[in-house]
Amino acid sequence: MIRIIEVKKLSGKTKKVVISIWSIFISLALGIPFYIYAVSTNLGDLFGGMPSLTALENPENDLSSELITADGISLGKYYRFNRSQVSYADLSEDLVNTLLLSEDHRFYNHSGIDLRSMVRAIIGKLTFNYAGGGSTITMQLAENLYNTMTENQGSLFRIALFKEIIIKTKEWIIATKLERNFTKEEIIAMYLNTVSFGSNAYGIKTASETYFNKPPAELNLQESAVLIGLLQATTRYNPVLNYENAFGKRNQVLSKVYKHSYKLATIKDYDSITSLPIELNYRVQNQNQGHATYFRSVILWDLLAWCKERDIDLYESGLKIFTTIDSRLQTYAEEAVTQHMDTLQRLFDDVWGNDNPWIDRNGKEIDGFIEKVAKRTKRYKDLVERFGENSDSIKVMMNRPERMTVFSWTGELDTLLSSMDSIRYYKKFLNAGFMVMDPYSGHIKAWVGGINHKYFKYDHVRQGRRQTGSVFKPIVYTAAMENGYYPCYEAEDVPVTYTIAGDDKPYRPKNSSGRWSGEKMSIRKGLAQSKNSITVHITNEIGPDKVVNAARRLGISGRLSPVLSIGLGTNDVSVFELIGAYSAFVNRGTWTKPFYISRIEDKHGNVLQNFVPTKREAISEETAFLMLHMIKGTVEEIGGTARRLDYMYNLLKDDNEIGAKTGTTQNFSDGWFVGVTKDLVGGAWVGGDDRSIHFKTIVNGQGAVMALPIWALFMQSIYKDDSSGYVPGPFQKPMRPLSVELDCDKYGTFLEENDSLLLEHELDEVKKEDIF
Repeated sequence: MIRIIEVKKLSGKTKKVVISIWSIFISLALGIPFYIYAVSTNLGDLFGGMPSLTALENPENDLSSELITADGISLGKYYRFNRSQVSYADLSEDLVNTLLLSEDHRFYNHSGIDLRSMVRAIIGKLTFNYAGGGSTITMQLAENLYNTMTENQGSLFRIALFKEIIIKTKEWIIATKLERNFTKEEIIAMYLNTVSFGSNAYGIKTASETYFNKPPAELNLQESAVLIGLLQATTRYNPVLNYENAFGKRNQVLSKVYKHSYKLATIKDYDSITSLPIELNYRVQNQNQGHATYFRSVILWDLLAWCKERDIDLYESGLKIFTTIDSRLQTYAEEAVTQHMDTLQRLFDDVWGNDNPWIDRNGKEIDGFIEKVAKRTKRYKDLVERFGENSDSIKVMMNRPERMTVFSWTGELDTLLSSMDSIRYYKKFLNAGFMVMDPYSGHIKAWVGGINHKYFKYDHVRQGRRQTGSVFKPIVYTAAMENGYYPCYEAEDVPVTYTIAGDDKPYRPKNSSGRWSGEKMSIRKGLAQSKNSITVHITNEIGPDKVVNAARRLGISGRLSPVLSIGLGTNDVSVFELIGAYSAFVNRGTWTKPFYISRIEDKHGNVLQNFVPTKREAISEETAFLMLHMIKGTVEEIGGTARRLDYMYNLLKDDNEIGAKTGTTQNFSDGWFVGVTKDLVGGAWVGGDDRSIHFKTIVNGQGAVMALPIWALFMQSIYKDDSSGYVPGPFQKPMRPLSVELDCDKYGTFLEENDSLLLEHELDEVKKEDIF
């Protein structure tokens, strides 16, 4: 009452001031809460929406989907922004302290809003003396999670001043709610998971791996300062693109660390650390690096289809995709392909010298070959669109030298080549496809689709389909076993001319040597020596339709012509299908479609789907075992095409049993090999990307030289690794007694001595240049 009387006694001017002050105070006291309420509820759609309570309690973060091997190793990721999650426990102490001391040193003393920093920022802007932003780490996290600057904009956002105030208000509101829902440590981890560090590295885990090739837990003080400095400007302070800027920024961050006496107690400590250079171990993560690059690219389309059916974004959902690939076997497979193809390429280059390897059936270079290939390239098509179909500018541009990096077996080479020269250079390389699977589960253990994914994108395991040559012959004999034939059945290796209904030209198959022995031999020996004459004879006896039927049951889905030459591999088949077909021989007649994904989990670890392989009983258990006995002949019979697995690679030790088949196609364009053991089935294709590119003769252009060594080197590595779980041994015997005899009066006994005769026989065979 006294105070009221005193107010009444004030002069009129003073009274107006007091009333104004009270009016302002009351307006602020009522207006600020109302304003915050209005922004929170988007009153009148003036301010734009806010994240829901559920979204605040469970913030969505853009995540990479990750491929994981059967033994728990990351193969790589599919991402729009390359980001992975880490927890606070995964961060080094140096990293956390560098972040806080540089960006928000009162982080543990505020609840999302630092009033001192905010006032400083406002005064700085008003006086044009900017001394740092007022946003706390929690406020920055709010923007990173909910895109307050770009999303959910109300009608007032069209006014620049209002827009900035509303954005900051939203960040304040969200920041305080985040502080109520999460611990300080969780907020630090969430923040570092959501920021960009440049070089397509989103999140601290990816950034640490990209710039220093180490996990965040191992980052030291200098490395942490480099990454925290990057947060200010990911290009300007990028140590790869702008080293000097990054060096200066790192030291600026370290000066703040020194100011707060963290680990840098004296000026000498500070001077010492700031004089050190930035030591990078830089590697941008992409699908061209790491293991199973072709596998990752090919199954992407299956994953996209799976995600589309479920309305899931593969690139932003953080899926965990568990594959059947074994990281150790994948490593051995890649090493085997690299080791052999490097050697084979040198041989190929020596054979051709300065001549071009694209030749026709008469051994002459194909005119205009490179020009035709060039017209299929994106570069040529872009130039046509730019200049027109018949413009001379196309030729000029295609022949203009440019700096480029090219693949070589000694490492990448920086050179000066035109587009035409580049095509000419790459067309001289041989390529390969190699796959290994478990015949019982169907699990694919290793997949190598080519020699280098960065420079040769085409996958030769599943995408590529080529003529198979003699590796298709076991399917003929599978059909024969089902129709009353058996391994000891004898046929003559003699020339036979077949008359084909509707075809005026008679068919007379030739052996690879171009001659016939006249010998009457078991069909096991005939298969072992890959006698075309005997295979065609059996096909004619049972009918090619039965061969097609057997192939279908064994998973061969492509076009198959029911003709007498089907067993000589005249149809195109993929490595993927062929290995699946051979797996039924080991798995007691059950065909299992090659299988590569075991389960998919969401980012929280919930299983979205468990996958099971497709299986069916394709052939009887007895037929399957008879076929194992048949293809064992290639390593056990005199003249067997895979005998070198023993005398060159020593793979038949410890009573090991191996079934195998080589394959070579017309003009030596394709070299094939499939090998089976009691545990694994694997196979390789080798050849030029164009069928007209090949060796000159069968001496080097046969499957035993081109493809067999890949499988042999792989198996050597497997057997040397005691931890692999794979050891030599015999095939499983059938549960029931066989209805046929396998001895064949010693035809099929293993040749244990005088291997020099075998080698001499093989060399005599491969000197002949006629094939099929």
